[in-house]
Formats: sequence, C-alpha cells, structure tokens
Amino acid sequence: MAAILSLILVAGCTQTSSVSNSPPATPGGKVFPAVSVNSTPVKYAQVNGVTLGYREFGSGEPLLMINGFDSTMDTMWNQTFLGILASKYHVYIYDHRGMGYSTDNNATPTIPLYAEDASGLIQALGYDSMNVYGASMGSSIGQELVISHPSQVRKLVLESVTYSVRVPECKVLLAVLEESALNPATAPGVRKEAQANLVWNGSWDQLSGIQKNVMLVVGTSDILTPQPVTARMAGQINGSWLERYKDLPHIGSRNAPVQYGENTLDFLGREEQPPYPF
Repeated sequence: MAAILSLILVAGCTQTSSVSNSPPATPGGKVFPAVSVNSTPVKYAQVNGVTLGYREFGSGEPLLMINGFDSTMDTMWNQTFLGILASKYHVYIYDHRGMGYSTDNNATPTIPLYAEDASGLIQALGYDSMNVYGASMGSSIGQELVISHPSQVRKLVLESVTYSVRVPECKVLLAVLEESALNPATAPGVRKEAQANLVWNGSWDQLSGIQKNVMLVVGTSDILTPQPVTARMAGQINGSWLERYKDLPHIGSRNAPVQYGENTLDFLGREEQPPYPF
C-alpha cells in the first residue's frame, strides 16, 4: 500500500506540472466574471440549534465553500474566484456559528462540530450531497465532513491544509491559534474557532480511508500550512491531486483567483475516478 501511495503522489505532481506560476489576473485581456458578495442578500438556515447565514451564487451542481479561521463571508473569498466558480456551479458560502451573520449556542467548539454544521447546512439547503471546497481551517472541517459523512461529499478540494495544527511544520499556525485562544481581546467567535483547532485530534489515521476525488492545493510560500505537509497528505489519500503554486502564500486563491478558479473547475468537471489516468 505504501508503494502504491508513493507512486500516486509522484503521478499527481506530474499531472499538474508540479508547480504553477501565477500570471496576471486577466492574461491575454480575457474578462473573468466576479460576484459582489456584499450586495448579495444573506439568507438563513436553522442548523444544529443555531442559525447559519449564507449567500448563494450561480447555478448548476452545488458547491459548498467552507471558511477559514477568523473569517466571515464578507472577508474570506476573492470575488473573482467566486465568480469563476459560479460560472459553472451553484456556489454557497456561509458563516460558521458565532461568526458574521450566524448565531451561536453553548456547545463546546470542536472541528467535528463545525463539520456537523456543514452537514446540516447541506441538508437544510435541500441536498443529499455537494461538492466541497475548504480553505485553511475550512479544509480541516472538510476533512472531518468527508470522514464522518462521506455520502454527503461529491468531490473535495482542500486548500492550505494540514492534518494537525501540532505537526512541527505548522508551528507558526499553532502560535497564532494559541495567541487567539488566550488573548482576552479576541472576539468570542474567533476564540472558539481557535480553541476548536487546538483540541482537534487531527485526521492522519483516517486519510487513507477517504474514497473520494480529492484535490489538495498549496502555495510554496505558505508558512502556516507549508507544502511538505500537503505533499505528505497527498501521499496518504489514494488517487488525490496535488497542486503547488510558486511563491503564493496561505490561501493563495486570494492572490491568484483566476488560476485557482480555473484549476478548480477543471478538477470538478472531470469524470474520472481515482486512480486517475495520466
């Protein structure tokens, strides 16, 4: 099994040309779509004893976007990136409990709890399953979602991802989370997110059991979830794609929305099942 996983990882790097440069946002003068997040009405869904605020864009197969740490719908996503995704998919963005337009209750904050919220939102929106895109903390939630509720996930994209905040390469991330959890000035919702990340047991032991189409995406200048962690995870998830973008930081979709957006559309639109032909 280890030899097979190693071979898949190498093939994945070849498939995506290993490292992608990020050209200007509109190469060749092409016009790329964008959405206006703030002018799009907020809707609400009752999920697991809280009210989750969400917005939706586009039409087609559903795609659920899961926010990262200390982010809301108003701040998380590049609008060109969302617009590209919404050109082919029905895109949903939402706020985690206790953040932005969403309410909270007294439940102990954990990454599995946020994953249960995502699961409940999928159902509340009338779907049995969705494509899922998680970035940063959202990628941890996405992992928990596909592990706990595999039938609800069609394809999964994990951007700026780790399988644990306590691996040595993620020491900068760990320090940020610890500071946020201990600082009395931290907003309550952000503090709860930090606490949830700090008590997360991680996903390493479950990664090899994921039987879904998964793409992992990282920038080579990401100091919070560095690329060696992403590569290690790609080797553990059977048939996964690995995309690395040269010189881009954490959540590189904010910096290179066209490249990330078109790459995501390519991945989601493919009909092959892992392991992929090359």
